[in-house]
Amino acid sequence: MTRHPLRRLHSFLLLACTALAMPATTRAQDVAVWITTADHKTTLAASTPATFGAAGSTERPRILIDEQARFQEMVGFGASLTDSSAWLIQHRLDPVQRDALLRELFGRAHGGLGLSFSRLTIGASDFSRRHYSLDDTPDGKPDPALAHFSIEANRGDVIPVARAMLAINPQLKIMASPWSAPAWMKDTNSLIQGTLLPQYYDAFSRYLLKYVDAYAVEGIPVFALTVQNEPDYEPKDYPGMRLNAPARARLIGDHLGPMIAARGNGPLIFDWDHNWDKPQEPIGVLADAKANPHVAAVAWHCYGGDVAAQSPVHDAFPDKDAYMTECSGGDWEPVRSGGLPLQMKNIIIRSARHWARGALFWNLALDENNGPYAGGCSTCRGVVTIDSRTGSVTRTDEYYALAHASRFVRPGAHRIASSEATRDLDNVAFRNADDGSLVLLVANAATQARQFSVGQGGKAFDYTLPPRSVATFVWKPAATQHD
Repeated sequence: MTRHPLRRLHSFLLLACTALAMPATTRAQDVAVWITTADHKTTLAASTPATFGAAGSTERPRILIDEQARFQEMVGFGASLTDSSAWLIQHRLDPVQRDALLRELFGRAHGGLGLSFSRLTIGASDFSRRHYSLDDTPDGKPDPALAHFSIEANRGDVIPVARAMLAINPQLKIMASPWSAPAWMKDTNSLIQGTLLPQYYDAFSRYLLKYVDAYAVEGIPVFALTVQNEPDYEPKDYPGMRLNAPARARLIGDHLGPMIAARGNGPLIFDWDHNWDKPQEPIGVLADAKANPHVAAVAWHCYGGDVAAQSPVHDAFPDKDAYMTECSGGDWEPVRSGGLPLQMKNIIIRSARHWARGALFWNLALDENNGPYAGGCSTCRGVVTIDSRTGSVTRTDEYYALAHASRFVRPGAHRIASSEATRDLDNVAFRNADDGSLVLLVANAATQARQFSVGQGGKAFDYTLPPRSVATFVWKPAATQHD
Protein backbone atom coordinates (compact mmCIF):
# COMPACT_ATOMS: atom_id res chain seq x y z
CA MET A 1 0.00 0.00 0.00
CA THR A 2 2.09 2.90 -1.32
CA ARG A 3 0.60 6.37 -1.67
CA HIS A 4 1.84 9.93 -1.82
CA PRO A 5 2.95 10.63 1.76
CA LEU A 6 0.71 13.66 2.28
CA ARG A 7 -2.43 11.92 1.01
CA ARG A 8 -1.51 8.83 3.04
CA LEU A 9 -0.87 10.93 6.16
CA HIS A 10 -4.18 12.78 5.70
CA SER A 11 -6.18 9.53 5.65
CA PHE A 12 -4.11 8.16 8.53
CA LEU A 13 -4.83 11.21 10.66
CA LEU A 14 -8.56 11.13 9.91
CA LEU A 15 -8.69 7.50 11.01
CA ALA A 16 -6.53 8.15 14.05
CA CYS A 17 -8.57 11.14 15.20
CA THR A 18 -11.75 9.07 14.95
CA ALA A 19 -10.13 6.19 16.80
CA LEU A 20 -8.65 8.29 19.58
CA ALA A 21 -12.04 9.92 20.18
CA MET A 22 -13.67 6.57 20.91
CA PRO A 23 -12.85 6.14 24.62
CA ALA A 24 -14.54 9.47 25.44
CA THR A 25 -17.83 8.27 23.86
CA THR A 26 -17.93 4.77 25.32
CA ARG A 27 -19.61 3.78 28.56
CA ALA A 28 -17.75 3.12 31.80
CA GLN A 29 -15.50 0.12 31.34
CA ASP A 30 -16.10 -0.08 27.60
CA VAL A 31 -12.94 -1.15 25.82
CA ALA A 32 -11.61 0.68 22.76
CA VAL A 33 -10.13 -1.70 20.17
CA TRP A 34 -7.75 -1.21 17.24
CA ILE A 35 -6.87 -4.01 14.78
CA THR A 36 -4.32 -4.59 12.01
CA THR A 37 -4.32 -7.70 9.83
CA ALA A 38 -1.20 -9.29 8.37
CA ASP A 39 -2.33 -8.52 4.80
CA HIS A 40 -2.65 -4.81 5.72
CA LYS A 41 -6.22 -4.72 4.41
CA THR A 42 -7.09 -3.48 7.88
CA THR A 43 -4.52 -1.15 9.46
CA LEU A 44 -4.89 0.47 12.87
CA ALA A 45 -8.63 0.35 12.36
CA ALA A 46 -10.92 1.27 15.23
CA SER A 47 -13.17 -1.72 15.81
CA THR A 48 -16.47 -2.03 17.69
CA PRO A 49 -15.73 -1.49 21.39
CA ALA A 50 -15.91 -4.45 23.73
CA THR A 51 -17.88 -4.16 26.95
CA PHE A 52 -17.08 -5.67 30.32
CA GLY A 53 -19.80 -7.90 31.72
CA ALA A 54 -20.19 -9.89 34.89
CA ALA A 55 -18.34 -12.99 33.74
CA GLY A 56 -17.53 -13.53 30.08
CA SER A 57 -17.48 -16.93 28.43
CA THR A 58 -16.01 -19.77 30.46
CA GLU A 59 -15.51 -21.88 27.34
CA ARG A 60 -12.96 -19.58 25.70
CA PRO A 61 -9.28 -19.14 26.55
CA ARG A 62 -9.10 -16.36 29.12
CA ILE A 63 -6.49 -13.66 29.57
CA LEU A 64 -6.53 -12.58 33.20
CA ILE A 65 -5.21 -9.09 33.98
CA ASP A 66 -3.91 -8.11 37.43
CA GLU A 67 -2.99 -4.44 37.49
CA GLN A 68 -1.75 -4.70 41.08
CA ALA A 69 1.14 -6.94 39.98
CA ARG A 70 3.50 -4.44 38.35
CA PHE A 71 6.87 -5.06 36.79
CA GLN A 72 9.32 -2.94 34.76
CA GLU A 73 8.73 0.69 33.86
CA MET A 74 8.74 1.24 30.11
CA VAL A 75 11.05 3.59 28.23
CA GLY A 76 9.28 2.88 24.96
CA PHE A 77 9.45 1.59 21.42
CA GLY A 78 11.13 2.70 18.22
CA ALA A 79 13.80 2.03 15.61
CA SER A 80 17.38 2.99 14.77
CA LEU A 81 18.26 6.17 12.92
CA THR A 82 21.03 4.60 10.85
CA ASP A 83 23.11 6.66 8.46
CA SER A 84 21.03 5.25 5.59
CA SER A 85 17.74 6.13 7.29
CA ALA A 86 18.91 9.66 8.06
CA TRP A 87 20.22 10.23 4.52
CA LEU A 88 16.94 9.13 2.96
CA ILE A 89 14.83 11.24 5.30
CA GLN A 90 17.05 14.31 4.87
CA HIS A 91 17.84 14.07 1.16
CA ARG A 92 15.05 12.07 -0.49
CA LEU A 93 12.10 13.83 1.14
CA ASP A 94 11.25 17.48 0.62
CA PRO A 95 10.75 19.59 3.76
CA VAL A 96 6.98 19.08 3.82
CA GLN A 97 7.27 15.32 3.32
CA ARG A 98 10.02 15.08 5.93
CA ASP A 99 8.07 17.01 8.56
CA ALA A 100 4.92 14.99 7.91
CA LEU A 101 6.73 11.65 8.25
CA LEU A 102 8.66 12.58 11.39
CA ARG A 103 5.52 13.94 13.06
CA GLU A 104 3.67 10.76 12.16
CA LEU A 105 6.47 8.63 13.65
CA PHE A 106 7.52 10.65 16.71
CA GLY A 107 4.56 12.89 17.48
CA ARG A 108 1.44 12.01 19.45
CA ALA A 109 -0.90 14.73 18.18
CA HIS A 110 -3.45 13.63 15.57
CA GLY A 111 -2.77 9.94 16.05
CA GLY A 112 1.00 9.91 15.63
CA LEU A 113 2.92 6.85 16.82
CA GLY A 114 4.82 8.69 19.56
CA LEU A 115 8.01 6.63 19.15
CA SER A 116 10.07 7.29 22.27
CA PHE A 117 13.24 5.18 21.87
CA SER A 118 15.91 5.22 19.15
CA ARG A 119 19.50 4.18 18.46
CA LEU A 120 22.39 5.82 16.61
CA THR A 121 25.54 4.26 15.21
CA ILE A 122 28.91 5.64 16.35
CA GLY A 123 30.62 5.73 12.97
CA ALA A 124 29.54 3.55 10.08
CA SER A 125 27.45 0.39 10.13
CA ASP A 126 26.46 -1.76 7.16
CA PHE A 127 23.64 0.74 6.68
CA SER A 128 25.92 3.63 5.78
CA ARG A 129 26.91 4.81 2.32
CA ARG A 130 30.61 4.38 3.11
CA HIS A 131 32.82 2.93 5.82
CA TYR A 132 34.30 5.40 8.31
CA SER A 133 35.01 5.98 11.99
CA LEU A 134 35.01 9.27 13.88
CA ASP A 135 38.82 9.29 14.14
CA ASP A 136 40.27 8.28 10.78
CA THR A 137 43.83 9.60 10.58
CA PRO A 138 45.23 10.80 7.23
CA ASP A 139 48.19 8.41 7.36
CA GLY A 140 46.54 5.62 9.34
CA LYS A 141 48.84 6.20 12.30
CA PRO A 142 47.64 5.94 15.90
CA ASP A 143 45.96 9.00 17.40
CA PRO A 144 45.61 8.23 21.13
CA ALA A 145 45.08 11.93 21.88
CA LEU A 146 42.06 11.81 19.48
CA ALA A 147 43.26 14.95 17.74
CA HIS A 148 41.45 13.85 14.55
CA PHE A 149 38.12 13.08 16.23
CA SER A 150 35.21 14.61 14.28
CA ILE A 151 31.46 14.15 13.84
CA GLU A 152 31.57 16.05 10.55
CA ALA A 153 30.43 12.93 8.67
CA ASN A 154 27.07 13.14 10.47
CA ARG A 155 26.30 16.82 9.96
CA GLY A 156 24.52 16.42 6.64
CA ASP A 157 21.97 13.83 7.75
CA VAL A 158 22.06 12.14 11.17
CA ILE A 159 22.40 15.31 13.24
CA PRO A 160 19.60 17.35 11.59
CA VAL A 161 17.20 14.40 11.54
CA ALA A 162 17.90 13.48 15.16
CA ARG A 163 17.36 17.11 16.16
CA ALA A 164 14.05 17.13 14.31
CA MET A 165 12.97 13.91 16.06
CA LEU A 166 13.75 15.45 19.45
CA ALA A 167 11.98 18.69 18.58
CA ILE A 168 8.82 16.67 17.92
CA ASN A 169 9.26 14.37 20.94
CA PRO A 170 11.53 15.85 23.62
CA GLN A 171 10.97 12.67 25.69
CA LEU A 172 12.79 10.60 23.06
CA LYS A 173 15.55 8.43 24.56
CA ILE A 174 18.54 7.86 22.28
CA MET A 175 21.21 5.20 22.78
CA ALA A 176 24.31 4.72 20.62
CA SER A 177 26.53 1.80 19.58
CA PRO A 178 29.84 1.53 17.67
CA TRP A 179 30.27 -1.10 14.96
CA SER A 180 34.05 -0.77 15.16
CA ALA A 181 36.73 1.20 16.90
CA PRO A 182 38.91 3.33 14.60
CA ALA A 183 41.16 1.06 12.52
CA TRP A 184 44.34 2.18 14.26
CA MET A 185 43.02 0.85 17.58
CA LYS A 186 42.59 -2.70 16.24
CA ASP A 187 44.80 -5.71 15.58
CA THR A 188 43.70 -5.74 11.91
CA ASN A 189 44.42 -2.01 11.41
CA SER A 190 41.07 -2.07 9.58
CA LEU A 191 37.45 -1.31 10.32
CA ILE A 192 36.74 -4.82 9.03
CA GLN A 193 37.08 -7.72 11.50
CA GLY A 194 39.64 -7.91 14.31
CA THR A 195 39.52 -6.87 17.93
CA LEU A 196 40.40 -3.86 20.07
CA LEU A 197 44.01 -3.79 21.24
CA PRO A 198 44.22 -3.58 25.06
CA GLN A 199 46.59 -0.62 24.89
CA TYR A 200 43.72 1.38 23.37
CA TYR A 201 41.01 0.57 25.94
CA ASP A 202 41.55 4.00 27.47
CA ALA A 203 41.54 5.82 24.13
CA PHE A 204 38.44 3.96 22.95
CA SER A 205 36.61 4.86 26.16
CA ARG A 206 37.48 8.51 25.64
CA TYR A 207 36.41 8.19 21.99
CA LEU A 208 32.95 7.01 23.05
CA LEU A 209 32.57 9.83 25.54
CA LYS A 210 33.80 12.44 23.04
CA TYR A 211 30.94 11.23 20.82
CA VAL A 212 28.43 11.67 23.66
CA ASP A 213 29.75 15.15 24.42
CA ALA A 214 29.87 16.22 20.76
CA TYR A 215 26.28 15.16 20.26
CA ALA A 216 25.21 16.92 23.45
CA VAL A 217 26.63 20.15 22.03
CA GLU A 218 24.42 19.56 18.97
CA GLY A 219 21.36 19.26 21.21
CA ILE A 220 21.18 15.45 21.01
CA PRO A 221 21.52 13.82 24.44
CA VAL A 222 22.65 10.19 24.44
CA PHE A 223 21.29 8.41 27.49
CA ALA A 224 23.05 5.05 27.02
CA LEU A 225 25.99 3.40 25.23
CA THR A 226 26.98 -0.10 24.32
CA VAL A 227 30.68 -0.66 23.82
CA GLN A 228 30.25 -2.80 20.70
CA ASN A 229 27.46 -3.86 18.38
CA GLU A 230 27.29 -7.66 18.09
CA PRO A 231 30.63 -8.32 19.79
CA ASP A 232 30.56 -12.06 19.03
CA TYR A 233 30.57 -11.52 15.24
CA GLU A 234 33.21 -10.34 12.76
CA PRO A 235 31.49 -9.42 9.48
CA LYS A 236 33.63 -9.74 6.37
CA ASP A 237 32.33 -6.77 4.38
CA TYR A 238 31.36 -4.02 6.83
CA PRO A 239 32.71 -2.59 10.09
CA GLY A 240 32.73 -4.98 13.02
CA MET A 241 34.86 -6.01 15.96
CA ARG A 242 34.98 -9.05 18.21
CA LEU A 243 34.99 -8.16 21.90
CA ASN A 244 34.36 -11.09 24.22
CA ALA A 245 33.08 -10.95 27.80
CA PRO A 246 36.53 -10.75 29.50
CA ALA A 247 37.56 -7.91 27.16
CA ARG A 248 34.31 -6.01 27.71
CA ALA A 249 34.63 -6.49 31.46
CA ARG A 250 38.12 -4.96 31.44
CA LEU A 251 37.09 -2.13 29.12
CA ILE A 252 34.07 -1.29 31.28
CA GLY A 253 35.48 -2.10 34.71
CA ASP A 254 38.89 -0.46 34.36
CA HIS A 255 38.27 2.35 31.86
CA LEU A 256 34.85 3.44 30.58
CA GLY A 257 32.94 2.78 33.80
CA PRO A 258 35.26 4.79 36.06
CA MET A 259 35.38 7.62 33.50
CA ILE A 260 31.56 7.86 33.49
CA ALA A 261 31.43 7.62 37.28
CA ALA A 262 33.87 10.52 37.53
CA ARG A 263 31.71 12.59 35.18
CA GLY A 264 28.67 12.04 37.34
CA ASN A 265 26.18 12.66 34.53
CA GLY A 266 26.11 9.43 32.50
CA PRO A 267 25.61 7.98 29.99
CA LEU A 268 24.42 4.56 31.11
CA ILE A 269 26.29 1.47 29.89
CA PHE A 270 24.36 -1.44 28.36
CA ASP A 271 26.32 -4.68 27.87
CA TRP A 272 26.15 -7.34 25.14
CA ASP A 273 24.05 -5.81 22.28
CA HIS A 274 23.83 -9.22 20.63
CA ASN A 275 21.66 -12.30 20.29
CA TRP A 276 19.61 -14.35 22.74
CA ASP A 277 21.62 -17.51 22.01
CA LYS A 278 24.63 -16.67 24.22
CA PRO A 279 23.34 -15.44 27.58
CA GLN A 280 26.61 -16.58 29.15
CA GLU A 281 28.27 -13.55 27.51
CA PRO A 282 26.43 -10.82 29.45
CA ILE A 283 26.48 -13.04 32.53
CA GLY A 284 30.28 -13.11 32.22
CA VAL A 285 30.43 -9.31 32.34
CA LEU A 286 27.85 -8.93 35.08
CA ALA A 287 29.69 -11.52 37.19
CA ASP A 288 32.84 -9.40 37.06
CA ALA A 289 33.10 -7.45 40.32
CA LYS A 290 34.71 -4.38 38.72
CA ALA A 291 32.46 -4.18 35.66
CA ASN A 292 29.14 -4.98 37.31
CA PRO A 293 28.56 -1.68 39.16
CA HIS A 294 28.96 0.25 35.91
CA VAL A 295 26.49 -1.79 33.80
CA ALA A 296 22.87 -0.65 33.92
CA ALA A 297 21.28 -3.11 31.50
CA VAL A 298 21.69 -5.94 29.02
CA ALA A 299 20.89 -5.19 25.38
CA TRP A 300 19.56 -8.02 23.22
CA HIS A 301 19.19 -8.77 19.48
CA CYS A 302 16.75 -11.21 17.91
CA TYR A 303 18.77 -13.09 15.28
CA GLY A 304 19.64 -16.20 17.30
CA GLY A 305 18.13 -18.08 20.22
CA ASP A 306 14.85 -17.33 21.96
CA VAL A 307 13.62 -14.24 23.75
CA ALA A 308 13.05 -16.29 26.91
CA ALA A 309 16.84 -16.08 27.47
CA GLN A 310 16.32 -12.56 28.80
CA SER A 311 14.58 -13.78 31.96
CA PRO A 312 17.29 -16.03 33.48
CA VAL A 313 19.82 -13.20 33.07
CA HIS A 314 17.42 -10.79 34.73
CA ASP A 315 16.70 -13.29 37.49
CA ALA A 316 20.43 -13.72 38.16
CA PHE A 317 20.97 -9.93 38.22
CA PRO A 318 17.58 -8.37 39.05
CA ASP A 319 19.07 -4.90 39.48
CA LYS A 320 19.98 -4.84 35.76
CA ASP A 321 17.45 -3.80 33.14
CA ALA A 322 16.86 -5.44 29.77
CA TYR A 323 16.32 -3.84 26.36
CA MET A 324 15.63 -5.24 22.91
CA THR A 325 17.98 -3.05 20.85
CA GLU A 326 17.89 -4.56 17.36
CA CYS A 327 15.66 -6.72 15.22
CA SER A 328 15.21 -6.21 11.49
CA GLY A 329 12.29 -7.00 9.31
CA GLY A 330 13.18 -8.50 5.95
CA ASP A 331 12.84 -11.17 3.33
CA TRP A 332 13.87 -14.37 5.11
CA GLU A 333 12.29 -17.12 7.18
CA PRO A 334 10.60 -17.11 9.59
CA VAL A 335 10.01 -13.37 9.15
CA ARG A 336 8.65 -13.81 5.62
CA SER A 337 5.93 -16.28 6.54
CA GLY A 338 5.44 -15.13 10.13
CA GLY A 339 4.82 -11.53 9.14
CA LEU A 340 3.19 -8.99 11.42
CA PRO A 341 1.97 -11.40 14.15
CA LEU A 342 5.47 -12.87 14.50
CA GLN A 343 7.12 -9.45 14.76
CA MET A 344 4.53 -8.32 17.30
CA LYS A 345 4.87 -11.55 19.28
CA ASN A 346 8.67 -11.68 19.56
CA ILE A 347 9.83 -8.08 19.55
CA ILE A 348 7.00 -6.26 21.28
CA ILE A 349 5.03 -8.76 23.37
CA ARG A 350 7.51 -11.43 24.44
CA SER A 351 10.48 -9.10 24.89
CA ALA A 352 8.39 -7.06 27.34
CA ARG A 353 7.15 -10.20 29.09
CA HIS A 354 10.83 -11.08 29.55
CA TRP A 355 11.68 -7.75 31.21
CA ALA A 356 12.57 -5.46 28.29
CA ARG A 357 11.99 -1.79 29.14
CA GLY A 358 12.21 -0.83 25.48
CA ALA A 359 12.20 -2.46 22.06
CA LEU A 360 13.87 -1.27 18.85
CA PHE A 361 13.52 -2.46 15.32
CA TRP A 362 16.57 -1.87 13.10
CA ASN A 363 16.42 0.71 10.29
CA LEU A 364 13.83 3.43 10.70
CA ALA A 365 13.73 3.85 6.92
CA LEU A 366 15.21 2.15 3.85
CA ASP A 367 14.64 2.70 0.14
CA GLU A 368 12.93 0.61 -2.52
CA ASN A 369 16.13 -1.43 -2.93
CA ASN A 370 16.53 -2.13 0.82
CA GLY A 371 19.36 0.37 1.02
CA PRO A 372 21.56 2.29 0.85
CA TYR A 373 23.96 -0.20 2.40
CA ALA A 374 27.71 -0.84 2.32
CA GLY A 375 28.00 -4.59 2.82
CA GLY A 376 25.92 -6.72 5.12
CA CYS A 377 22.20 -7.28 4.71
CA SER A 378 20.68 -6.84 1.25
CA THR A 379 17.25 -8.18 2.27
CA CYS A 380 16.55 -6.07 5.37
CA ARG A 381 13.68 -3.60 5.35
CA GLY A 382 12.94 -0.47 7.32
CA VAL A 383 10.00 0.46 9.49
CA VAL A 384 9.02 2.56 6.49
CA THR A 385 10.16 2.28 2.88
CA ILE A 386 10.93 5.59 1.18
CA ASP A 387 10.89 5.59 -2.60
CA SER A 388 14.13 7.43 -3.35
CA ARG A 389 12.71 8.71 -6.65
CA THR A 390 9.39 10.15 -5.47
CA GLY A 391 9.49 10.32 -1.67
CA SER A 392 6.39 8.15 -1.35
CA VAL A 393 6.21 6.13 1.85
CA THR A 394 5.16 2.52 2.44
CA ARG A 395 4.50 1.30 5.97
CA THR A 396 5.78 -2.18 6.79
CA ASP A 397 4.86 -4.86 9.34
CA GLU A 398 7.35 -3.32 11.75
CA TYR A 399 5.57 0.04 11.49
CA TYR A 400 2.27 -1.49 12.55
CA ALA A 401 3.84 -3.58 15.31
CA LEU A 402 5.35 -0.39 16.73
CA ALA A 403 2.14 1.58 16.25
CA HIS A 404 0.04 -0.89 18.21
CA ALA A 405 2.40 -0.47 21.15
CA SER A 406 3.83 3.05 21.06
CA ARG A 407 0.59 4.93 20.32
CA PHE A 408 -0.99 3.53 23.45
CA VAL A 409 1.76 2.49 25.89
CA ARG A 410 3.36 5.73 26.99
CA PRO A 411 6.79 6.22 28.59
CA GLY A 412 6.51 5.59 32.32
CA ALA A 413 3.90 2.85 31.91
CA HIS A 414 4.44 -0.35 33.87
CA ARG A 415 4.00 -3.83 32.56
CA ILE A 416 1.35 -5.59 34.61
CA ALA A 417 0.53 -9.26 35.07
CA SER A 418 -1.43 -11.10 32.38
CA SER A 419 -1.96 -14.76 31.57
CA GLU A 420 0.53 -16.66 29.42
CA ALA A 421 -0.05 -17.30 25.72
CA THR A 422 -2.70 -19.83 24.69
CA ARG A 423 -4.01 -21.19 21.37
CA ASP A 424 -1.84 -19.00 19.11
CA LEU A 425 -2.67 -15.90 21.18
CA ASP A 426 0.24 -13.98 22.71
CA ASN A 427 -0.36 -10.99 24.94
CA VAL A 428 1.19 -8.42 27.23
CA ALA A 429 -0.49 -5.77 29.38
CA PHE A 430 0.51 -2.34 30.69
CA ARG A 431 -0.80 0.38 32.97
CA ASN A 432 -0.17 3.96 31.88
CA ALA A 433 1.08 6.13 34.73
CA ASP A 434 -0.52 9.39 33.61
CA ASP A 435 -4.19 8.38 33.48
CA GLY A 436 -4.35 4.84 34.87
CA SER A 437 -5.54 3.37 31.57
CA LEU A 438 -4.81 -0.29 30.89
CA VAL A 439 -3.45 -1.45 27.53
CA LEU A 440 -3.57 -5.04 26.33
CA LEU A 441 -1.67 -6.09 23.19
CA VAL A 442 -2.70 -9.38 21.58
CA ALA A 443 -1.29 -11.16 18.53
CA ASN A 444 -3.18 -13.96 16.76
CA ALA A 445 -0.72 -16.02 14.71
CA ALA A 446 -3.34 -18.59 13.63
CA THR A 447 -4.80 -18.78 10.13
CA GLN A 448 -8.23 -18.90 11.76
CA ALA A 449 -10.11 -16.38 13.86
CA ARG A 450 -9.56 -16.89 17.57
CA GLN A 451 -12.13 -16.30 20.32
CA PHE A 452 -11.02 -15.43 23.84
CA SER A 453 -12.11 -13.53 26.91
CA VAL A 454 -10.32 -10.95 29.04
CA GLY A 455 -10.88 -10.79 32.77
CA GLN A 456 -9.95 -7.90 35.07
CA GLY A 457 -11.33 -6.66 38.36
CA GLY A 458 -13.95 -9.40 38.67
CA LYS A 459 -15.46 -8.69 35.25
CA ALA A 460 -14.70 -9.88 31.72
CA PHE A 461 -15.32 -9.25 28.05
CA ASP A 462 -15.34 -11.60 25.05
CA TYR A 463 -13.66 -10.89 21.74
CA THR A 464 -12.85 -12.56 18.43
CA LEU A 465 -9.66 -11.62 16.58
CA PRO A 466 -9.40 -12.09 12.80
CA PRO A 467 -6.87 -14.58 11.41
CA ARG A 468 -3.23 -13.41 11.50
CA SER A 469 -3.88 -10.11 13.18
CA VAL A 470 -2.78 -7.93 16.07
CA ALA A 471 -4.95 -5.83 18.35
CA THR A 472 -4.69 -3.17 21.03
CA PHE A 473 -7.36 -2.95 23.75
CA VAL A 474 -7.53 0.17 25.94
CA TRP A 475 -9.77 0.79 28.95
CA LYS A 476 -9.87 2.45 32.32
CA PRO A 477 -10.69 0.32 35.34
CA ALA A 478 -13.88 1.41 37.09
CA ALA A 479 -11.97 3.03 39.96
CA THR A 480 -10.17 5.40 37.56
CA GLN A 481 -13.04 6.13 35.14
CA HIS A 482 -13.89 9.81 34.63
CA ASP A 483 -17.44 9.69 33.24
